[in-house]
Amino acid sequence: MAIASATVVGHTTASSPRPHILYNIELKTTDGKTFTISKRYSDFVALHDTLNDPNTLPPKRILATTFVPAAWLDDTLIAERKAGLSAYLAGLLQSPQFRAHKFLADFLAPSTVASSSPDFNLEDALPSTLSRKAALNARSRLAAQATPIAAAYYPDWSSGTNPPNQLDFSKFDILYFAFATPNSSSGISWDSGSTSTLKTLVSSAHNSGHGTKVVLSIGGWGGSYWFSQAVSTSANRTTFVNACVSAVNTYNLDGIDIDWEYPNESGAGNPHSSSDAANLLSFFKSLRSALGSSKIISAAVTQLPWTGSNGSPLTDVSAYAAQMTYANIMNYDVWGASSSPGPNAPLGNLCGNSSLPQYSAQAALSQWTKAGFPASKLVLGLPLYGYVSQSSKTTLQQIARPPAGFDVKAYKEQVLGLPERGLSCPMPQIVEDGAEGEEEKPNALKGAHERVKKAPEDAKEQASAGDLSSYYGQQIPFNQIVALGAIKKTSSGTYEGANGYTMAWDDCSDTPFLYNTSRKTVVTYDDTYSLGDKALFAKQNGFAGCFTWSLDQDDGYTLQNVIRSNLGK
Repeated sequence: MAIASATVVGHTTASSPRPHILYNIELKTTDGKTFTISKRYSDFVALHDTLNDPNTLPPKRILATTFVPAAWLDDTLIAERKAGLSAYLAGLLQSPQFRAHKFLADFLAPSTVASSSPDFNLEDALPSTLSRKAALNARSRLAAQATPIAAAYYPDWSSGTNPPNQLDFSKFDILYFAFATPNSSSGISWDSGSTSTLKTLVSSAHNSGHGTKVVLSIGGWGGSYWFSQAVSTSANRTTFVNACVSAVNTYNLDGIDIDWEYPNESGAGNPHSSSDAANLLSFFKSLRSALGSSKIISAAVTQLPWTGSNGSPLTDVSAYAAQMTYANIMNYDVWGASSSPGPNAPLGNLCGNSSLPQYSAQAALSQWTKAGFPASKLVLGLPLYGYVSQSSKTTLQQIARPPAGFDVKAYKEQVLGLPERGLSCPMPQIVEDGAEGEEEKPNALKGAHERVKKAPEDAKEQASAGDLSSYYGQQIPFNQIVALGAIKKTSSGTYEGANGYTMAWDDCSDTPFLYNTSRKTVVTYDDTYSLGDKALFAKQNGFAGCFTWSLDQDDGYTLQNVIRSNLGK
């Protein structure tokens, strides 16, 4: 009797030796029979350690719940583990190497029960029953959690300003080389000179002694035109997979990143099909089979899972997670430039009144894990750029003012697990300015990887004046906000407003912004404080780590250093 599928369908609690969770696994056999077994989380850990398989379990969370042992955490943690454990079992059953393995067969045997070892594992406990003292005492008994990754996209057009052989590779665990693009023949095309840059990047990274991996990113905002065709048929997928494998072998790459913007959506005017998401899964399965288990397979995604055939986000992406190493969440471009600016990359809907509540780091975590993608395979994207708006506003659109009596500080500390910000930057006083035309309706741009405008030729002259008008309506790299004099670095390594710009803080999205009413200029962006908060949020919520778009927009390595520090690196 062979097991056809194994899915965690529910959970129960047991009281001995102390309250803990049992996960109910529904097993279906190839001859159509169905039965249920129950396992602890620690039983899965033991299986994973015994098999030494390449798949990923949902993360250990005791350290994340140490200081907020409350009942609301139970549902969050259990839901994440149900999805993650289902994806883990699906990955094992799809692997010829592990599907028939004796240890997996024993684990899934109908007669087996959860471990009854007297050595109780605190990871099995209900968080709400775990006291602060017990959690603190458990620290020394728990295996250290894997350190989150710090990754970055390296655009091929940045080779002049950031030569690949001069990078400090100690700052990066993974570099995503952007971009190659799919072509009309279901192969891969390259920009002029990019393969030479890629060769130098790979050799420099691999010889750096820091273990930095280089992954080829295919697509991008302007490079997704042929994706739908490339995965549309078995023959096309085979051609595309072969092109990816050839690139990995030719350039000694560590994996492939698919930056399709976006399946079953037009993006920058791309052909698309209602079958895109299903075809993408078939492609991932073929690519994993061709590359083997050791190579990275990732995808740049929005805060919501891919759009399915019904036009709505997929509700079950566990089969994708079984094939993929990471999903790189592009949590930016939520608001672009407008007369009523909003935050580029909200941490969350912290005051509960956002007009785009699905587009934040907090929402992305919930939406992807509820759909079956483990948090331990999610990488949170952080922007090293902002938007410049021609506006006299002094607050941000829709979510600048929390409801009366709402305690934002308490929410951040207790729910998001984040400390109070160190910078004293109160919410600016509401100023009702004159009409500047009809306010634009909120519309999430859904993180696009595109080329940013180059710095103006007269940047040095403008720097002293803080004139950002050449960037109105567009993205601006963080280092250009500095170079053009809107902010300046302090002796503490942080930044403050300069040349007439006021640095303000939007508590409801946990992001900074600049305004200069005399210039009618507003800059929505991220700095050391907001990026640090998001990195800490990722670490404390079991993400695989963080990535940036893109490394050439940093002020040296200032922002990357803050991100690494808050990831615990």
